[in-house]
Amino acid sequence: MNPPASNRSRQWLGLAGWLALAFATAAIGAVASVSAKAFYAELVRPAWAPPGWLFGPVWTALYALMGVSAWLVWRERGFAGARAALALFVVQLAVNALWSWLFFAWRLGGPAFAEVLLLWGLIVATAIAFRRISAMAAVLLLPYLAWVTFAAALTFAVWRLNPALLG
Repeated sequence: MNPPASNRSRQWLGLAGWLALAFATAAIGAVASVSAKAFYAELVRPAWAPPGWLFGPVWTALYALMGVSAWLVWRERGFAGARAALALFVVQLAVNALWSWLFFAWRLGGPAFAEVLLLWGLIVATAIAFRRISAMAAVLLLPYLAWVTFAAALTFAVWRLNPALLG
C-alpha cells in the first residue's frame, strides 16, 4: 500500500530540509575558505596529503550523506521522538562549520586541531544516537567519521609543519 500523497510530500520536504541544513553548513564553511586553495598550496604538507581539488567532491558527498542520515532519523521518529539525536546532529554541524574558520580564515592550527577532535567525538556520539533509531542512518555517517579521522591527522601534521603560518 502506498502512503498518502500528503505524507509523501512531507517526506520529500523533510529530505530537502535536512539536505538544505547540511549544505548550509557547507556554505558557512565555504565563506571561511574563499582563499583556501591558495593558502593550501603555500602550506608545507606531508607526502600523504591529498591534492586540494579532492576536498570539494569529498565534502559534497559527505554533506549529502549527513543530510540523508538525519532525514532517516527524523522520518522514523520525528523531532519529538529523536530530539537528543537530532540535537547532537545540529551541534556537530555547527562544530563542523567552525573548523574552516579556525584553520583557513583565522589560521589557528592548534585550536583547529582541538576542534576537529571535538568534532570527531560528536560524530561518534551522533552515530551512536542515530543507531538506536536507524541502523542505516548510523552507517551513512561512517564515511564522514573516516574522513574526519583522516582530517584530524592531516590538521595535526600541517599545523606542526607550518608554525609560522598556523600559529
